[in-house]
Amino acid sequence: MRFRRLACVIVLGACAAVFLAAPGSGQSPDAGVRMIAVEGEGAYFWPRWRGPSGQGLVDGSGYTDRWSATENVIWRSTVPGRGNSSPIVWADRVFLTTARDGGRRLYMLAYRISDGSLLWETEVAPGSAERVHSKNGHASATPVTDGERVYASLGGRGLVALDLDGNVLWHTEIGQVANYHGPAGSPLLYGDRLIIYQDQKGGAFVAAYDTATGAEVWRTDRDASVGWGTPVAIRVAGRDELIVSSQHTVIAYNPDTGGELWRCGGNRFEVIPTPVVAAGLVFCTSGRAGPTLAIRPGGSGDVTETHVAWSTPRGSPFVPSPIVVGDYLYTINDMSSVVTCFEAATGELMWQERLGRPLREGFSASPVAVDGKVFFTNDNGTTFVVRAGPEFELLHTNDIGARTLASPALVGGRWYIRTEVELLAVG
Repeated sequence: MRFRRLACVIVLGACAAVFLAAPGSGQSPDAGVRMIAVEGEGAYFWPRWRGPSGQGLVDGSGYTDRWSATENVIWRSTVPGRGNSSPIVWADRVFLTTARDGGRRLYMLAYRISDGSLLWETEVAPGSAERVHSKNGHASATPVTDGERVYASLGGRGLVALDLDGNVLWHTEIGQVANYHGPAGSPLLYGDRLIIYQDQKGGAFVAAYDTATGAEVWRTDRDASVGWGTPVAIRVAGRDELIVSSQHTVIAYNPDTGGELWRCGGNRFEVIPTPVVAAGLVFCTSGRAGPTLAIRPGGSGDVTETHVAWSTPRGSPFVPSPIVVGDYLYTINDMSSVVTCFEAATGELMWQERLGRPLREGFSASPVAVDGKVFFTNDNGTTFVVRAGPEFELLHTNDIGARTLASPALVGGRWYIRTEVELLAVG
């Protein structure tokens, strides 16, 4: 058993070998590259997928790093129906989506953060249930809010906007969705536009919609046949780029027009994780233990041979997104429960360790980081608390006692965690 474990670590280390860009290809990191984060009032809350930073990073301190099914649980509330969408928070409310009647009825829910009471539930766009993977479900896309409206992507039933009291303001059709595991990507707010992409056999697209009316602003056809990711907006050298990491290719679009700026090959067939940004690079992961790409943005045309600063051949996550804390990039391989730490700028492998026992597709939640610690939660509800840094140190584990596929929201010293059947406040 010890020999097999050692052999596995050696093989995984070999698989994480880094390929650096060729000398003279202009791959020096540009510190001016950054994710476009939420600013103003929204920066104090958790208004979107992966929080105000868009990368799972939490400012501030005072967040407990220990909990169980009962320890440090401030309140717990039942969530009717089923769904894997992550909670978002604005002011005194937590929002999430859920599905009932086998996906034929979809709802937006709002809970009071002080005591967890359900303030309202609004049914949105009832209709025929789409075919989905059992792990995906019918309510996987995380909503997003600007403090005036709450927006949700409903797959083939389109986009919807509600006010903070649960009244539907508009509903927009987006066309048929035919993705073999069902839809899952979360919408992105960019200024006064709501942006989504949907890859599928026939009719794949990336599109922007007016947040006030739901009217389509622009739509660009895509040729990818499958994908479940969320786009991100970055700023590089004074230019904004909309990054879509999906089947085989990472593509940057002009977020104002939908025009293609550049593309980079190297992804695998199936892509779920959301890209992150650090050290002047965009990090994209794909496939079932596929590659990690570190791409220098700001290019033009096909940049596959010129703008990949470093890459790994395999070992990346299938579902969870990566996270960058300080100088280091962390990925959790959900096919083997192995976490890997790279130096973000160079791709140098710092360490690689297993979290718990190996589970195929055993992690779904994306990691978050706060107070110099990185939190990785597996599907069984066990959270591994790892000290951020170039050396591995597992501080302890927390077991919430319930299946957990959604990612947490952190606001005001509290964690808001959605399990299979409940929403909990931990602090």
